[in-house]
Formats: sequence, structure tokens, C-alpha cells
Amino acid sequence: MDMILSAAFLTSLVAGMVVSGVPLLLAGLGEQISEKAGVLNIGIEGMMLAGAYAGFLGAYQTGSLWVGFLYGIGAGMAVASVMAVLCVRLGLNQIVIGIGLTLGAEGLTALLHHVRFSRSYPRLPGVETLPLPGLAELPIVGSALFDRHPIVYLAVASAVVLSVLYRKTHLGLTLRAAGDKPAALDAAGGDVVRTRVAAVLCTGAFAGLGGAFMAEVGAGLFVPFMTGGAGFIAIVLAMLARGRPLWVLAGAALFGACLSMTTALQVAGFDVPSDVIQMLPFAAVMAVLVVFGRGASLPAALGSPYVRGGRGSGGERS
Repeated sequence: MDMILSAAFLTSLVAGMVVSGVPLLLAGLGEQISEKAGVLNIGIEGMMLAGAYAGFLGAYQTGSLWVGFLYGIGAGMAVASVMAVLCVRLGLNQIVIGIGLTLGAEGLTALLHHVRFSRSYPRLPGVETLPLPGLAELPIVGSALFDRHPIVYLAVASAVVLSVLYRKTHLGLTLRAAGDKPAALDAAGGDVVRTRVAAVLCTGAFAGLGGAFMAEVGAGLFVPFMTGGAGFIAIVLAMLARGRPLWVLAGAALFGACLSMTTALQVAGFDVPSDVIQMLPFAAVMAVLVVFGRGASLPAALGSPYVRGGRGSGGERS
């Protein structure tokens, strides 16, 4: 017990929580935007993988993490644009297309990595951090929370900004209407299809940035299939958050702590099989679903393509 409560263990746990939780936070916020507009974005895992590979490649070729982040955002939006065309404009099944995009991104990124790097896995140089004056000197949590790359602070700030945007702006109202009452939005002069396309592209940007962070800051290299189901955890986070970005932040911290448990226990001197520890986040997902799943609030038109004047309530296809 003393080892678990030691400063080394707690610092390692909090630091790992940040590294593992930020990609979940970014992807979860992106998924929440898409779901609010009525699009169930199952392909977010593929968008993260595309962002991870493009982000790593951009940073590796240019020597700039920020360029890598831009590459990651662009790659995530490229995958998202395919979903926007097929699901939003053509009205194809969102779950089938999302799974197809994920499988396609997995195969494509693995192939591109093999063509470019063969069997080698080059690493990026160390990450520069931005310590916050006064806070970075705090014991245990100081260096773990407040001496991080600026993208960590931007990710947390994004949750706060989106929380305000959803509740107090016309844009947030339009986004909710596209997911709950698309026919009403259409009747009021809004463009449901354009709103949903923009939401899906924003999802791709957030997911791509999360993948780029995972490769550039979290691991410092790209490994095929490195997301390891993070995109699906992000979908669960978005659904259980009930439209509240700050709940996504809290959930990302919880699952990030589960993912970082392996390293923290090794620091504390516990000899626990890594396979057992790596099962924790998925066990936590199932536990959270059992406890909170029934209370999850989802948009009424989630997953339904919108067709003006189409059969079914609200203009959705029946």
C-alpha cells in the first residue's frame, strides 16, 4: 500500500493519465460534435490512425511537431470527408461506412509505413514543454499536469470552449437542431446537410489531432494499429457525456489513468502481467456502460440520414 501511495507512483500515474487521456479527450470531443449533429461517426478510429501516421511523418520530415499536428488534422479531415460524402450527402449506412473507413485506414497506414520505413521505427526527438509558472512546482501533480506541451492545454481549453458554444451560441443551437429536429432546422431556413458535413469534418480534425498527439508526443514514433481501440473508447465517452464536453474531459482522465496503470505499477515495483493491466480501460468501459448506459441521452435523429420531404418523422428516411 505504501508503494501505491508513494510520490513516484502517483506522479507516474498522473503523467501517464495526461499522455493517454489527451487523445481520448480530443477524439471524444470530436465525436460529440458529430453526434450532436446526428451523425454516428464509427470511423473515428480510422481518423485517429490516419492522423497518427500523417502527424508522425510530418514531424519526422520537417522536424516540427506543429507541422506534424497540421498534417494530422489534414489527414483526419480527409478521412472524414469520405464519410461526409457517403453518409451525409448520399445517405449510406453510417455504421457500415464507419467500420469500412476504420479497416481501410488500418490497412493503408500500415502499408504506407512499410513502404516508407520498411521494418524500422524511427523516433522523434524529445518534446519541448511549456511549464506554467507557480503550478509546475507543485508536488506530485506539478510536473505531471502543468509542465506539458501546449497542445495539452489547448485540448483542455477546447472542452471549456465547446461547453460554452453548445449552451450559449446560435451555432450550438443549430448543431443540436441538426441532430434532434432536422426537419425543424430545415423549415427555419437552416441547411441540415451543410451543418452535418461541417460537424463531421470537425470530428476528423479533432480525431486527427488526437492521433498525431499519440504518435508525436505520447510515443514519439508510429506503429501500425497503435490506436488500439482508443477511437471506440472515445465513442463511448461521447455517448455517456450526454452532450457535456466537461464530462468527456472527466471520462478521458479516468480511462487515461487506466491506460497508464501498467507503467505506474512498474515504477512502484509491482510485478503485474501487462496483459492484465491493459485490460483495465476496456473493463472500465463496460463498468461505466452498466452503471450509466441507461441514462445516456442521444439526439433523436442520430444515425438517420436526412432527406427533405422524405418519409418518416422529421424528414428522416424510415
